Amino acid sequence: MTGLVVCGLVLAVASAYGVLHRRRSGRVRVRGRDGDKRLGAADLGEGLGERATLVQFSSAFCAPCRATRRVLSDVAAMVPGVAHVEIDAEEHLDLVRRFDILKTPTVLVVDADGRIVRRATGQPRKADVIAALGEAV
Repeated sequence: MTGLVVCGLVLAVASAYGVLHRRRSGRVRVRGRDGDKRLGAADLGEGLGERATLVQFSSAFCAPCRATRRVLSDVAAMVPGVAHVEIDAEEHLDLVRRFDILKTPTVLVVDADGRIVRRATGQPRKADVIAALGEAV
């Protein structure tokens, strides 16, 4: 009987963790530790957008990275002055460490001055990215 109770408890805890993880994945949020960090054209290998830049950290075998690329490209095409830059996390480990990238895809919303305004870990929704851009301008 004790084994059954322990099994039920483990299933409940694992289910709660799964639900919480799924709800947090892809949400665009502010992180206090990003306030003083900046990204420049030298870091990105190309210039920043006039209004904002969507910086995506990806890896080669990441399926959500491909879907995120499509979402961010669509947003950049829809919103004037917004650029989308994709960075291969495996090739730019210095940036990964500097900006605390823990998993791919991670999207940084950077304003025109290069300051990180928002961050999303996981595949973001188009509406969330557009809302974050409104705050970046």
